[in-house]
Amino acid sequence: MADYSDFDIDRSTAQAWAEFQSRLSEIISMIDDSGDLTIGTESVTEDAAPFVTFSSPGRDLVRSEAASNASLGDDFQLSAQDLINMEHLGWLPPTAEPPRPTVNFWAEEPQDSSERLSQLAVAALRDIYGVQHPVFLAPDQLAEVLQPAPPPLGGTAALPVDGGVATVPGSQEHLNDLVDEQLSEMFGHRPIRDSEGDIAIRVGSTMLFLRTTPDGREIIVFAAVVHDVEGRSRATEVLNDLNVDARWVKFQLIRDRVFVTLSVPARPFVPAHLRQAVRIMSDVADGIDDELASKLNGRTTFNESGEQQ
Repeated sequence: MADYSDFDIDRSTAQAWAEFQSRLSEIISMIDDSGDLTIGTESVTEDAAPFVTFSSPGRDLVRSEAASNASLGDDFQLSAQDLINMEHLGWLPPTAEPPRPTVNFWAEEPQDSSERLSQLAVAALRDIYGVQHPVFLAPDQLAEVLQPAPPPLGGTAALPVDGGVATVPGSQEHLNDLVDEQLSEMFGHRPIRDSEGDIAIRVGSTMLFLRTTPDGREIIVFAAVVHDVEGRSRATEVLNDLNVDARWVKFQLIRDRVFVTLSVPARPFVPAHLRQAVRIMSDVADGIDDELASKLNGRTTFNESGEQQ
């Protein structure tokens, strides 16, 4: 079984942003005057949400703009300190000067400086606009940055099953390819893996994580639903009661955190089983975290506004 006892959500999030920035830099390096790119954020209201755009106003030149208060709705207005911080990061303030006046923050760099522009974009999205993880960016724009996954490795045995095909993975790498392919179909973009191979999956205002075992025989879908639990004895009792009633998932207390997990056999790998596992875990993680945190005097990963605590 996959060991996730060392899982650190802060470390995983930092690694995911690093991977996202690397991919974004590659895309920026190929932008030309034939099309622009917008990295958007989602809003549950009608208010205009934060964004970062990229375009090529001249040969081998890339311009990026980040939403200022003139472009943001009331729910997303930046504080005076946020405005100062944007300039400290390296963004230039709105300008009326030609040749490209704008009401937004902006930066222009030679195309071979795409890494600097990607760094500015990630800093604005993460540190100023408060996007907790790349999976919380607007899905349609996220898909433009996360390129399609490569096809699964060949040389596998396919077994017919009801309504689909089961594949026997030859290795963990092959299983990862199969998982990436299915998640790409489910969510419309290639999943983001951190340096340890964990995939983050957005579920409402929270996240699931997925990892495969080194022997390629199992997929573990898990979520850290409660942090900083007080009273291990009380927590153990509560989780034992939950496990008695739970049909598919298992609740575990690891140090001061409560994990909920679901194991998916992967030899053979059946796409429908992964989809069902993600759906089951989504319902559980998004439905029990607040109540469980209250019972155990702990905290959820995100507060009611969706910000990481």
